Amino acid sequence: MVGSAAIIGAGMAGLSCATRMAQGGWRVALFDKGRRPGGRLSSKVVTADGQSFAFDYGAQYMTARDPAFVAQVEVWARDGVVAPWPAVGEDAWVGVPGMNAIPTHMAAPLAPRWSTHIRELMRGSDGWRLGHDAGREGPFDAVILAIPAEQVPALATAHAPDLAERAEAHSSAPCWTVMLGFETVLSAADILANGDASDGPIDWAARNSAKPGRDGGEAWTIHATPEWSRRHLESDTASVTASLLRALEERVGTLPSPAYAAAHRWRYARSGKAGIGAWHRPDLGLAACGDWLIAPRVESAWLSGRQAAEAVLAG
Repeated sequence: MVGSAAIIGAGMAGLSCATRMAQGGWRVALFDKGRRPGGRLSSKVVTADGQSFAFDYGAQYMTARDPAFVAQVEVWARDGVVAPWPAVGEDAWVGVPGMNAIPTHMAAPLAPRWSTHIRELMRGSDGWRLGHDAGREGPFDAVILAIPAEQVPALATAHAPDLAERAEAHSSAPCWTVMLGFETVLSAADILANGDASDGPIDWAARNSAKPGRDGGEAWTIHATPEWSRRHLESDTASVTASLLRALEERVGTLPSPAYAAAHRWRYARSGKAGIGAWHRPDLGLAACGDWLIAPRVESAWLSGRQAAEAVLAG
């Protein structure tokens, strides 16, 4: 059967799902409440004191292990979208010139509808309709939820309470991220990581300019541990920035005053691990995908989106 599908969420899982659905001949409409491609693969370039600084402030890299994802990454590498980062591991890759290059590349042929927050799903005799602030969309033969677990129940409870319950049982861990730009190069290793909350709040800190394909000044990204982030989830950005700057100084020694400093709060950073690949109810024409259905990795999101698409295509 060839039909029409609405995919809610244009992160890695949604883009992967939409790509496969389109390859299968389906008409695909992709909706995302964000303003641009990125999600947890977000990057930005800022200017401060006349110097530019480039930051990956979401996922720092991705690994490729599953044969299907390895093959996809090799295609992206030939297209100049990704490059290996051997400092992290033999199977580690980064987007070029930023992590957001990957979703930007994937989204280009799919024309997602950005800044469109789907707030309601309605199922009738002619299929699914979607409600958002500007009106309604549809009908569609199928709907795929490619959103964080925490956002699933609001749309799924009325139609698939089992999916909503599964999502509630696999919530994400938060993460505070701080971005620091310095006018001079720090005397420190390119990567500082421990994941041990007893050693302080830093889970990961890295010199962004050490990644392949990066330009700009001395830019550092710091991810706080899930435990520290949860305790300080509602703290203000200034105090979080100051705390993680002090923590970095404790690790590497006295630091110059940063030319740029900012914090970003990820409420849904590290996903849960439902371990089922994707969820599908063919009798409803409803499916769900996302890293939370497998494990908290970029590769998992891509695989889950692919699996959801294959399930819908199979009918």
